[in-house]
Amino acid sequence: MSDTPLAFFRRHPDYARYFIGMVPIQIAVQIESITVAWQVYHIARETRSIEESAFMVGMVGLCQFLPLFVLTLYAGTLADRISRKAIVIWSLVAEALGVAGLMAIALQETPSLMPIFVISGLFGAARAFLSPAASAMVPMLVSRTDMPRAISLSTTVWMVAILGGPFLGGLLIDQSIAAAYGIATVFFVFGIASLALVRARTTPERQGGNPLTQLREGLSYVWGNKVVFGAISLDLFAVLLGGATALLPAFATDILQVGSMGNALLRMGPALGGLAMSTWLAFHPIKNKAGVKMFLGVAAFGLATIVFGLSTNLWLSVAALAVLGAGDMISVNVRQTLIQIVTPDHMRGRVSAVSGLFISGSNELGEFETGVVSRFIGPVMAAVTGGIGTLMVTGIWAWAFPALRRADRLDHD
Repeated sequence: MSDTPLAFFRRHPDYARYFIGMVPIQIAVQIESITVAWQVYHIARETRSIEESAFMVGMVGLCQFLPLFVLTLYAGTLADRISRKAIVIWSLVAEALGVAGLMAIALQETPSLMPIFVISGLFGAARAFLSPAASAMVPMLVSRTDMPRAISLSTTVWMVAILGGPFLGGLLIDQSIAAAYGIATVFFVFGIASLALVRARTTPERQGGNPLTQLREGLSYVWGNKVVFGAISLDLFAVLLGGATALLPAFATDILQVGSMGNALLRMGPALGGLAMSTWLAFHPIKNKAGVKMFLGVAAFGLATIVFGLSTNLWLSVAALAVLGAGDMISVNVRQTLIQIVTPDHMRGRVSAVSGLFISGSNELGEFETGVVSRFIGPVMAAVTGGIGTLMVTGIWAWAFPALRRADRLDHD
């Protein structure tokens, strides 16, 4: 068995600073996310139907996706030209200001939806720069042989945040939506301060050519490498169809009728399974048949989405979401490790940008797609048909990308 996380941090002190900074930041993102969805749904529910209110929550995803779509590829090129640490910090400053703005809106007597949508667009723009820079920064903080472990630990942070953030967010929402945003702002400030202490060089070697040429090189690399392209496109279409995040306020309020804390429990469901799986993978990394295990994880994601859509019991719904999170974590671990290992350092920013664009498309655009489908067939059938779509995508991709299916070990070139 590999060394303990503490020993790993001692060998890589800058990664430890990065890790410590990302814990409160990821928690803050989860608090902000659950609070925005809850607030938007209930503002809309005052004058609209269940289906229309779920659609308005989906609009948050669209507002975040549009700037991501426009800026992410340029952001990836930038991450291959200047300090990745600087990009990460300034992106997080923008997010912190956005959350502070949401707090000000929540303090209004009759808050409206439009300012929330505008700030959601700011989040999308900030994350367009944050995602490729943060992903490409990690390999500069650890050795190549320690990359799978670093990715597992980073993913564990994400899972802890998804578990703790919604629970804390649910408690705060019960007291005050403005308080939830205020605490999230404080967490952002603490995380930014820790990341500022990273001393390692995070500026990649200067590459020749103009940014447009470099962008074209990054796209060509992703398209030509079928393992990388297959992995990130599988995530895009599987989660685009199977994502049920936008439906959680509707299920908690009108289907399961469990209130804001029930909504927090549902939001924590994927993290329960994901955290258990990421912890297991941190100590027992995938050693063989990585491609097959990735496809099985995505298939489990789809099946669990169907069960969640059909469930009328809170605990069965949470259990289904936990299985969903565990399956997704297997896919995330394999995909991120494959991409970081096979991609040259001078191209990691651009490749991470393309990967981030696909992931953002599956998350933010997936929330919008789910909201649109829910508008016409209701949240239950939107979840069920989405899960079926994910299973279909898994089968098609397993056939269309044999190189990805045959990917074996993650500790070899």
